[in-house]
Amino acid sequence: MSGSVAFLLDGREIVAEAGDSILQAAKRAGVDIPHLCASEQLRADGNCRACVVEIEGERTLQPSCTRKPTAGMRVQTASGRARDAQKMVLELLRSEIGPGRGRDCEVHHWARRLGVEGSRFAARPALAEDLSHPAIAVHLDSCIQCTRCVRACRETQGNDVIGYAGRGAHARIVFDFDVALGDSSCVGCGECVQACPTGALQSASRAERPEAAVDSVCPYCGVGCLLRWKVADGRIAEAEGIDGPSNRGRLCVKGRYGYDYLYHPDRLTRPLIRRDDAPKDAARAEADAEEMRGWFREASWEEALDAAAAGFNRLRDRHGPLALAGFGSAKGSNEEAYLFQKLVRTGFGSNQVDHCTRLCHASSVAALLEGIGSGAVSNPVRDVADADVVLVIGANPTANHPVAATFMKNAAARGRTLIVLDPRRTELARHADVFVQFRPDTDVALLNALLHTVIESDWIDREFIAARTHGFAELRRHVQDYAPERVAPLCGVDAEALRDVARRYATADAAMIFWGMGISQHIHGTDNARCLIALALVCGQLGRRGTGLHPLRGQNNVQGASDVGLIPMVYPDYQRVDDPKSRARFERLWGAQLDPRPGRTVVELMDAAFAGEVRGMYVMGENPAMSDPDLNHTRAAIARLEHLVVQDLFLTETAAFADVVLPAAAAPEKTGTYTNTDRRVQLGRPAHPPPGEAREDLWIVQQLARRIGLGWPDMDARDVFAEMRRCMDSIRGISWQRLEREGSIPYPCANAQDPGQEVLFAETFPTADGRARLVPAAYTRADELPDAEYPDVLMTGRLLEHWHTGAMTRRASVLDALEPEPVAFLSPVDLDRHGLRPGDAARLRSRRGRIECRVRSDAGLQTGQVFLPFCYREAAANLLTNPALDPDGKIPEFKFCALRVERP
Repeated sequence: MSGSVAFLLDGREIVAEAGDSILQAAKRAGVDIPHLCASEQLRADGNCRACVVEIEGERTLQPSCTRKPTAGMRVQTASGRARDAQKMVLELLRSEIGPGRGRDCEVHHWARRLGVEGSRFAARPALAEDLSHPAIAVHLDSCIQCTRCVRACRETQGNDVIGYAGRGAHARIVFDFDVALGDSSCVGCGECVQACPTGALQSASRAERPEAAVDSVCPYCGVGCLLRWKVADGRIAEAEGIDGPSNRGRLCVKGRYGYDYLYHPDRLTRPLIRRDDAPKDAARAEADAEEMRGWFREASWEEALDAAAAGFNRLRDRHGPLALAGFGSAKGSNEEAYLFQKLVRTGFGSNQVDHCTRLCHASSVAALLEGIGSGAVSNPVRDVADADVVLVIGANPTANHPVAATFMKNAAARGRTLIVLDPRRTELARHADVFVQFRPDTDVALLNALLHTVIESDWIDREFIAARTHGFAELRRHVQDYAPERVAPLCGVDAEALRDVARRYATADAAMIFWGMGISQHIHGTDNARCLIALALVCGQLGRRGTGLHPLRGQNNVQGASDVGLIPMVYPDYQRVDDPKSRARFERLWGAQLDPRPGRTVVELMDAAFAGEVRGMYVMGENPAMSDPDLNHTRAAIARLEHLVVQDLFLTETAAFADVVLPAAAAPEKTGTYTNTDRRVQLGRPAHPPPGEAREDLWIVQQLARRIGLGWPDMDARDVFAEMRRCMDSIRGISWQRLEREGSIPYPCANAQDPGQEVLFAETFPTADGRARLVPAAYTRADELPDAEYPDVLMTGRLLEHWHTGAMTRRASVLDALEPEPVAFLSPVDLDRHGLRPGDAARLRSRRGRIECRVRSDAGLQTGQVFLPFCYREAAANLLTNPALDPDGKIPEFKFCALRVERP
């Protein structure tokens, strides 16, 4: 074993792995040494001295958590001298634990193990509780000053909130500049709670003695954190991160505290059918749940399913397959998405099926498929540890992918070069070596300037270009017109800053690119991604650890839902519907004749519904009445549908227009697989059953399938996954048994012995000839530019505390308490210009609609920019946004439209 060391521990020879401390080596050998300040997930500090051991030949006892073994060292963990010291430390620390707390804490655990009962030392004076934070209770009278919380906050999460102040007997834990936790910059990730050994920091809703613990997957963003639900009294009472490959035990505020939406009184527990006296044209998407319920009557499952299927059958038989469409969900499992698209294709008879990837990364996928033959990420997020340069553009991972952001911050702290390019200075920019704030809508020009610089400076990888790409000569000619000096005034940045970024990225031994919806949600989103792909290719930054292209996926299963064919132009595994060979394969598997024509996409379907061409729609777990652009048009289109079936957890804004509403199970209430942004297929397990008569989506889809004429057998998630493996070569080697055993496996995975490929494109690309294609992209402007009437620019996005359209997070008590009301962000200069102060109400108006909300100052915004979260139904951002589409990805231009700010 390279770098291993053999030494004697309590008279027995053991082998320590390279880098092991004595404590770690002892643990691997099955020897327990008391420890409190040490944790597997944290840097060792050696300050509690509970883990001291005796080393032969040394005068003083040594902390085993920081001491490394050497060859032949003789260590005693339980000699009389070491044990007396360990007991004394535990006795002292027992006196530090406040009354009524910590009975099951780590101090008491080790005290019981060593037979330490009571304490001869006086208890510390009582300290006031700090209950100012909605999620975290602070009881510093139980703090033993182990500093695990400090290291967890500062070094693991990179948030710099918790510190250590004072000297001697006055030393204490503080938040920011010694303020209450609720008044601090705490983001509520709870890493400190998970690290605390005594309960000095604990979840406000913590269960003392949970009855069960269930390992599963976080139901929020695409990072795919593995977690453990702790269940008490039939409810999830607490969540903690476990050592998953994508999170290493970390969680964010949503993963740790965003679960009690499951028990909200708005949960649907019985099927509903629209009342005859509640016409759709009178429905209001902004109505509250109580008002919405008045538009429906409860029904049995039999009646509701029969009514749902009858409407679809009638419209299909009378008007043909193109009269029907389906919106599936990136929140559901792979198995649910697979069956849903299969139902639409074989039951409805067309490819008119789509989901929210159309609204987030459709343009990225279009460019990736075109350029390198694969729409998935090339490298996992945690490859930042192997990168010399990490470039993040058009993304705000600290808010949208918080755990992924922690690894980026960790890499920067270890000396990796972090480059952030964005129109808005985000929190991640604080950790960056280079931050370039460019004007919105100039991405293509900026990226072409980087390509120009790389090529003209000869920082390209000639061997890689010659052996593995097509189109370099054309690309080189195209970018000649994009010299940094020419582009800089357009982008609002210095030419030397562009040259610096190009040099750092191109000359790095290993460099990664991450991007988000600031790149994809434009009418030139595909062109933006084409430029990023070209930059990586000409620099040879693909196919190795620490390199690659990574579009950060927004929802928990947007990658998996796309993989299994929940999009209108491809079957599972991205096999084209208009390719006869692919179509024949699925016709054999599914026993049905399939439509060779690609279907309409999300916005196109809404236009078709408005025009009366699409008459019926099945919506599972999506909320287009909040997520689609130009909501007045979208909601009018939904209201015109003759038959709408919505399957969801709540009466969403879309369900306001439904004819039949089917109550579904949430992710923590069902079994299924989810594929995260790293291409890892992960197993989700239920913490408890769904409430009332709510049912799992798999069951509902199969019941509807039978009623529209499909002779499907009963299948559970395991059965559906087995069918998926028969038509998806990418997951052929991932069996259900492997998932139950391993929990998380990356694809492609060819066979049972294959561990799965974390890094793609090492030798070839999945194109016809194995080469990538360099695609030039010309600079174009947004569809709608500011003018005298609408002088500002609107950008939409997410808040850390809320997710997607807010249906779940706004019903999660902690998350809603942290960000309870709609807010728009403006620069301090713009607030002054409009005569507004933070907290004032403002009216935002575009050519499509208007909303009112409060304003907040954001010094990271440039003048003329307004950032608006789209999760608030009371001030729905998409009433304002532009439905203009990218011609390739068919994605709307959420990130740019003209706006006017007014005082109400």
